[in-house]
Amino acid sequence: MADIFEKFLKNQGPLGQHRKRAHGYFAFPKLVGEIGNRMEFRGKEKIVWSLNNYLGLANHPEIRKADADAAAQYGLALPMGARMMSGNSDLHEQLEAELAAFEGKEDAILFNFGYQGMVSLIDVLCGRHDVIVYDAESHACIIDGVRLHAGHRYVFKHNDVNDCEKQLQRATALIEKQGTGGILVITEGVFGMAGDQGRLKEIADLKKKYEFRLFVDDAHGFGTLGKTGAGAGEEQGVQDEIDVYFSTFAKSMASIGAFAAGEKNVIDFIRYNIRSQIFAKSLPMPLVVGNLKRLDMLRKHPELKDKLWSNARKLQEGLKQKGFDIGKTDSVVTPVYMKGGVEEATAMVMDLRENYDIFCSIVVYPVIPKGHIIFRLIPTATHTDEDIALTLQAFEETKKKLDAGEYRVEAIPDMAEAR
Repeated sequence: MADIFEKFLKNQGPLGQHRKRAHGYFAFPKLVGEIGNRMEFRGKEKIVWSLNNYLGLANHPEIRKADADAAAQYGLALPMGARMMSGNSDLHEQLEAELAAFEGKEDAILFNFGYQGMVSLIDVLCGRHDVIVYDAESHACIIDGVRLHAGHRYVFKHNDVNDCEKQLQRATALIEKQGTGGILVITEGVFGMAGDQGRLKEIADLKKKYEFRLFVDDAHGFGTLGKTGAGAGEEQGVQDEIDVYFSTFAKSMASIGAFAAGEKNVIDFIRYNIRSQIFAKSLPMPLVVGNLKRLDMLRKHPELKDKLWSNARKLQEGLKQKGFDIGKTDSVVTPVYMKGGVEEATAMVMDLRENYDIFCSIVVYPVIPKGHIIFRLIPTATHTDEDIALTLQAFEETKKKLDAGEYRVEAIPDMAEAR
């Protein structure tokens, strides 16, 4: 019999194999100071494009005061216990009611975390006879939820409505053969890596031909899209066609927690059957109060979303004018696609951070195919025109170096020794 730990002591995985050199710099970096457009990294100020603080609420004075007052009044322990047993409150129910109204739904339910909420929702909504049809580029929380699903699942090519229909045909045939079960289609309002919106309207139109329910993860659309900020469904005019609307508070709200909204009978079923909430401590009161304040800010201060979009357009248009490929993004998420290997990518990141004071996230193999690099820039309402101008200049100069082969190195530098 082998030691169960032996397999990973010998093989740390595609990312873990670089942990000694990467830790603290490329992986698990530490940004220090007030959350904002500029923060300290390794003792020096950087322009930060890696935080999902879309509306700049993280350090907004009204938000900080609401958070501090709530912590002083309630502490972090209240309410004590799971919602079903002893952890419910009027404020939890108020937040759920206000979120439901904001999204134009009958009811809503809170979750402690977005990832946990999504995995748990898929589990509670789908039994072993049900079929899930989902987008190939869905977020990891959806993929993990689908993997745990005991029934069948069919994946469709990213944002390919024709392929979605083919998978719906397969799912329908299987349901008819079984004589029982239903179909849940899962997609995203905004895909967080590429920034393109899900084809919600076209997928919803398929309800005229097939029987299914539509479940949308709108973590990046909530607060950033739609006239009122209600998200991608509002933006595309199909909010009523979304049967279960899901979002996290970790993006536009700059907080912790998540929620799902839909018909009251559906939300009630979830409330009384979702194991991760039934057996987990309630969301602490300061977070509930803080999220009520954040939602109020979303409703009363549309200028925050306007500023976010102004910055996003300046950044995206500037990149395109300089010849960069930003793909098909139609959200504020701004990917920059380049060619190069892992070593070149890491050398370029170091140059941007050390010599241009630009901190942004990078995606390479094994997350994406070999030979490709994606820089993922997240504009916020707190970024300035100077931040954008300096970043565009830095990308223009480092791209020339990349194309000239100046970033070709033998191996990833050992940043642990450089600290």
